[in-house]
Amino acid sequence: MSTPEKAATAVVGPMHYREVWRGKISRYLLLLLLLLVVTVLAATLGSADIGLKDIADLLLGRLAGPRAAAKAHILWQIRLPRVAFGLIGGFGLAMAGTVMQAVLRNALASSYTLGVSAAAGFGAALAIGLGWGLWGGKFLIIGNAFVCGLLSMALVYGIATLKGARAGTLILAGIAISYLFSALIALVKYLVQHDVLAGIVFWLLGGLHLATWDNVLLLLPIVLLPSLWLILKCPWDLNALSAGDEVATSLGVHPERTRITVLVLAALITSGIVAFAGVIGFVCLVGPHMARLIIGSDHRYLLPYAGLTGALLLLGADTVGRTIIQPTELPVGIVTALLGVPFFLHLLLRSRGYWE
Repeated sequence: MSTPEKAATAVVGPMHYREVWRGKISRYLLLLLLLLVVTVLAATLGSADIGLKDIADLLLGRLAGPRAAAKAHILWQIRLPRVAFGLIGGFGLAMAGTVMQAVLRNALASSYTLGVSAAAGFGAALAIGLGWGLWGGKFLIIGNAFVCGLLSMALVYGIATLKGARAGTLILAGIAISYLFSALIALVKYLVQHDVLAGIVFWLLGGLHLATWDNVLLLLPIVLLPSLWLILKCPWDLNALSAGDEVATSLGVHPERTRITVLVLAALITSGIVAFAGVIGFVCLVGPHMARLIIGSDHRYLLPYAGLTGALLLLGADTVGRTIIQPTELPVGIVTALLGVPFFLHLLLRSRGYWE
């Protein structure tokens, strides 16, 4: 026979769930609104004066003449591809960082910790400095960075397997591989001529200056398809792995198989982004932590929210970088580091329980 206390619990449970759900929806809507505002600002701000009225006139065909043609070219061929690239790249980097932190149960896990970014940077440095690569033409740099990024993940997991592919072993193997490829990048810098060296350094700083619609269309499936798989297929497994391998096994999750799948997909996403945009730091590290503080640790909600947070961070940082010292452009990798380090130190010093 039911008691009043049990009846009250039965009523409060669904009500509490609906309240939590509404709270998460409101946070999503606020983030989407903020992302829309930053997207509009990114499309309108710059050396060329293109306001909201100009954009509306261009869309409606009410702007004509030489100035209209110039503004249309800047908007459609320069700014909007860059905006799209920033949204896609930021989304992918934050997604990769979120799943890496989940499967490795380490707050410092990211594509940089596991050496993916350093390896992709080495591949690009080989192409720029020495002209070595698997492909020629316009795909030389992109192909090298992509292949080397995936190769680093294979090396990390191969080394870790020798000692048992545990989370701590993977982190240590990743750090070792990262140092290896960083040393190889330094070697390439030492061997090339000074005029070529400038190109390598500029690319390694990271930037969205190479964004074109062709590159956006190439990058979109590389980021979107693995991200959709992670969002739709992996949240429950990631929740289980976050509690430890023993708990995950007891819940029917295969820790090693899940870890391999997730890390390969994360490496695929990161390598694709680094191949087009260079090495961009802190988005994959700070973005997931910002999202986790706002939306919680349930990966059903965290994964898409972290991706949107990363998109906001990268697009905002790129907008700041190209407008703060006009007409000179500050590489976005520098901006993300300058903005990310204070936030990361704040988390480290003020939120001790958050890391445990």
